[in-house]
Amino acid sequence: MTISRDPAREAARRELAKRMYHQNDPSLLERALNAFWDWVGRVLNAASSATPGGTLGLAVAILAVVAVLAALWWRLGTPRRRPTSAAALFDDRPRSAAEHRAAAEAHAAQGHWNQAVQERMRAIVRALEERALLDVRPGRTADEAAAEAGRSLPLHTDRLRSAAREFDDVTYGGRRASQQSYHRIAELDKALESTRPALASSAGSTPADNRRGAAG
Repeated sequence: MTISRDPAREAARRELAKRMYHQNDPSLLERALNAFWDWVGRVLNAASSATPGGTLGLAVAILAVVAVLAALWWRLGTPRRRPTSAAALFDDRPRSAAEHRAAAEAHAAQGHWNQAVQERMRAIVRALEERALLDVRPGRTADEAAAEAGRSLPLHTDRLRSAAREFDDVTYGGRRASQQSYHRIAELDKALESTRPALASSAGSTPADNRRGAAG
Protein backbone atom coordinates (compact mmCIF):
# COMPACT_ATOMS: atom_id res chain seq x y z
CA MET A 1 0.00 0.00 0.00
CA THR A 2 1.45 3.32 -1.02
CA ILE A 3 0.84 6.44 1.15
CA SER A 4 0.68 9.74 -0.65
CA ARG A 5 3.21 12.47 0.16
CA ASP A 6 0.99 14.83 2.22
CA PRO A 7 -0.42 12.20 4.62
CA ALA A 8 3.10 10.82 5.07
CA ARG A 9 4.43 14.27 5.91
CA GLU A 10 1.62 14.85 8.45
CA ALA A 11 2.18 11.45 10.05
CA ALA A 12 5.91 12.21 10.41
CA ARG A 13 5.16 15.64 11.92
CA ARG A 14 2.83 14.10 14.53
CA GLU A 15 5.38 11.45 15.37
CA LEU A 16 8.22 13.95 15.83
CA ALA A 17 6.00 16.18 17.97
CA LYS A 18 5.85 13.53 20.68
CA ARG A 19 7.47 14.50 24.01
CA MET A 20 9.93 11.63 23.92
CA TYR A 21 11.78 13.29 21.04
CA HIS A 22 12.18 16.65 22.87
CA GLN A 23 13.40 15.67 26.33
CA ASN A 24 16.89 17.03 25.66
CA ASP A 25 15.83 20.21 23.87
CA PRO A 26 17.22 23.48 25.37
CA SER A 27 14.87 25.39 27.68
CA LEU A 28 13.35 28.75 26.83
CA LEU A 29 16.03 30.51 28.92
CA GLU A 30 18.80 28.59 27.20
CA ARG A 31 17.40 29.49 23.79
CA ALA A 32 17.19 33.15 24.81
CA LEU A 33 20.81 33.13 26.06
CA ASN A 34 21.99 31.42 22.88
CA ALA A 35 20.21 34.07 20.81
CA PHE A 36 21.79 36.83 22.92
CA TRP A 37 25.32 35.46 22.56
CA ASP A 38 24.78 34.98 18.84
CA TRP A 39 23.83 38.66 18.64
CA VAL A 40 26.91 39.67 20.68
CA GLY A 41 29.06 37.61 18.36
CA ARG A 42 27.61 39.30 15.28
CA VAL A 43 28.17 42.76 16.83
CA LEU A 44 31.79 41.94 17.72
CA ASN A 45 32.43 40.51 14.30
CA ALA A 46 31.03 43.64 12.67
CA ALA A 47 33.11 45.87 14.98
CA SER A 48 36.29 43.90 14.33
CA SER A 49 35.68 44.17 10.59
CA ALA A 50 35.38 47.94 10.87
CA THR A 51 38.40 48.31 13.20
CA PRO A 52 41.93 48.53 11.80
CA GLY A 53 43.73 45.34 12.73
CA GLY A 54 40.58 43.25 12.97
CA THR A 55 39.88 41.39 16.21
CA LEU A 56 43.28 42.27 17.67
CA GLY A 57 42.70 45.97 16.97
CA LEU A 58 39.27 45.82 18.61
CA ALA A 59 40.74 44.16 21.72
CA VAL A 60 43.44 46.83 21.95
CA ALA A 61 40.83 49.60 21.62
CA ILE A 62 38.68 48.07 24.39
CA LEU A 63 41.70 47.73 26.69
CA ALA A 64 42.66 51.35 26.01
CA VAL A 65 39.17 52.55 26.97
CA VAL A 66 39.22 50.45 30.15
CA ALA A 67 42.66 51.85 31.05
CA VAL A 68 41.47 55.44 30.59
CA LEU A 69 38.38 54.85 32.75
CA ALA A 70 40.50 53.19 35.46
CA ALA A 71 42.94 56.12 35.44
CA LEU A 72 40.09 58.62 35.78
CA TRP A 73 38.55 56.64 38.61
CA TRP A 74 41.89 56.47 40.44
CA ARG A 75 42.57 60.17 39.89
CA LEU A 76 39.14 61.52 40.78
CA GLY A 77 38.01 58.91 43.27
CA THR A 78 34.45 57.83 43.93
CA PRO A 79 32.02 60.57 42.88
CA ARG A 80 30.34 62.27 45.81
CA ARG A 81 26.97 63.83 45.74
CA ARG A 82 27.35 67.57 46.20
CA PRO A 83 24.58 69.92 47.26
CA THR A 84 23.12 72.03 44.46
CA SER A 85 22.36 74.75 46.99
CA ALA A 86 22.90 75.32 50.70
CA ALA A 87 20.08 74.12 52.90
CA ALA A 88 18.88 75.47 56.22
CA LEU A 89 20.80 74.62 59.37
CA PHE A 90 17.68 73.81 61.41
CA ASP A 91 15.01 71.62 59.88
CA ASP A 92 12.74 70.72 62.78
CA ARG A 93 11.07 72.26 65.82
CA PRO A 94 13.09 74.86 67.74
CA ARG A 95 15.28 73.36 70.46
CA SER A 96 17.62 74.93 72.97
CA ALA A 97 21.39 74.72 72.80
CA ALA A 98 21.33 72.36 75.78
CA GLU A 99 18.96 70.04 73.97
CA HIS A 100 21.15 69.98 70.87
CA ARG A 101 24.23 69.28 73.02
CA ALA A 102 22.46 66.40 74.78
CA ALA A 103 21.43 64.93 71.43
CA ALA A 104 25.01 65.30 70.15
CA GLU A 105 26.45 63.51 73.17
CA ALA A 106 23.89 60.71 72.84
CA HIS A 107 24.86 60.17 69.19
CA ALA A 108 28.56 60.33 70.05
CA ALA A 109 28.12 57.70 72.78
CA GLN A 110 26.75 55.34 70.11
CA GLY A 111 29.45 56.20 67.58
CA HIS A 112 27.02 57.99 65.25
CA TRP A 113 29.50 60.70 64.33
CA ASN A 114 27.54 62.22 61.45
CA GLN A 115 24.55 62.97 63.65
CA ALA A 116 26.81 64.04 66.52
CA VAL A 117 28.55 66.63 64.31
CA GLN A 118 25.24 67.94 63.03
CA GLU A 119 23.71 68.36 66.48
CA ARG A 120 26.85 69.95 67.95
CA MET A 121 26.97 72.53 65.17
CA ARG A 122 23.32 73.31 65.79
CA ALA A 123 24.11 73.66 69.49
CA ILE A 124 26.81 76.23 68.67
CA VAL A 125 24.50 78.34 66.54
CA ARG A 126 21.59 78.09 68.98
CA ALA A 127 23.87 79.11 71.87
CA LEU A 128 24.99 82.20 69.94
CA GLU A 129 21.35 83.05 69.30
CA GLU A 130 20.55 82.63 72.98
CA ARG A 131 23.40 85.05 73.81
CA ALA A 132 22.04 87.50 71.21
CA LEU A 133 25.28 87.27 69.24
CA LEU A 134 23.20 86.02 66.32
CA ASP A 135 19.68 87.06 65.52
CA VAL A 136 17.13 84.25 65.38
CA ARG A 137 16.53 83.74 61.68
CA PRO A 138 14.83 80.69 60.19
CA GLY A 139 16.48 79.33 57.09
CA ARG A 140 20.02 80.36 58.05
CA THR A 141 22.76 78.07 56.69
CA ALA A 142 25.81 76.89 58.58
CA ASP A 143 28.09 79.02 56.38
CA GLU A 144 25.99 82.12 57.01
CA ALA A 145 26.00 81.49 60.75
CA ALA A 146 29.78 81.06 60.79
CA ALA A 147 30.35 84.26 58.80
CA GLU A 148 28.02 86.30 61.01
CA ALA A 149 29.40 84.88 64.27
CA GLY A 150 32.97 85.51 63.11
CA ARG A 151 32.33 89.25 63.14
CA SER A 152 31.49 89.16 66.86
CA LEU A 153 34.03 86.47 67.74
CA PRO A 154 37.00 87.21 65.45
CA LEU A 155 39.37 84.96 67.39
CA HIS A 156 37.32 81.95 66.36
CA THR A 157 36.51 82.90 62.75
CA ASP A 158 38.61 80.13 61.16
CA ARG A 159 37.32 77.44 63.51
CA LEU A 160 33.73 78.51 62.90
CA ARG A 161 34.21 78.28 59.15
CA SER A 162 35.85 74.86 59.48
CA ALA A 163 32.94 73.63 61.61
CA ALA A 164 30.44 74.91 59.05
CA ARG A 165 32.31 73.11 56.24
CA GLU A 166 32.32 69.91 58.30
CA PHE A 167 28.57 70.23 58.83
CA ASP A 168 27.93 70.80 55.10
CA ASP A 169 30.19 67.93 54.01
CA VAL A 170 28.47 65.51 56.38
CA THR A 171 24.92 66.71 55.81
CA TYR A 172 24.87 67.45 52.09
CA GLY A 173 28.16 66.21 50.65
CA GLY A 174 27.88 62.51 51.42
CA ARG A 175 31.02 62.38 53.57
CA ARG A 176 31.38 60.52 56.87
CA ALA A 177 32.36 62.32 60.05
CA SER A 178 34.98 60.97 62.43
CA GLN A 179 35.40 61.01 66.19
CA GLN A 180 38.15 63.60 65.80
CA SER A 181 35.95 65.94 63.78
CA TYR A 182 33.23 65.76 66.39
CA HIS A 183 35.67 66.52 69.20
CA ARG A 184 37.00 69.55 67.32
CA ILE A 185 33.48 70.99 67.05
CA ALA A 186 32.70 70.11 70.69
CA GLU A 187 35.88 71.90 71.82
CA LEU A 188 34.89 74.93 69.75
CA ASP A 189 31.46 74.91 71.40
CA LYS A 190 33.06 74.94 74.86
CA ALA A 191 35.54 77.65 73.88
CA LEU A 192 32.78 79.91 72.57
CA GLU A 193 30.89 79.65 75.86
CA SER A 194 33.70 81.45 77.67
CA THR A 195 34.58 83.92 74.90
CA ARG A 196 33.34 87.48 75.12
CA PRO A 197 32.32 89.17 71.90
CA ALA A 198 34.46 91.93 70.41
CA LEU A 199 32.60 95.25 70.76
CA ALA A 200 32.43 97.20 67.52
CA SER A 201 32.76 100.49 69.38
CA SER A 202 36.09 99.43 70.86
CA ALA A 203 37.55 98.09 67.62
CA GLY A 204 40.84 99.77 66.82
CA SER A 205 41.09 101.59 70.16
CA THR A 206 43.94 101.10 72.62
CA PRO A 207 43.63 100.52 76.38
CA ALA A 208 44.80 104.12 76.97
CA ASP A 209 42.08 105.41 74.65
CA ASN A 210 39.48 103.40 76.55
CA ARG A 211 40.68 104.77 79.89
CA ARG A 212 40.53 108.35 78.61
CA GLY A 213 37.05 107.74 77.24
CA ALA A 214 35.87 106.31 80.55
CA ALA A 215 37.37 109.16 82.52
CA GLY A 216 35.76 111.77 80.32
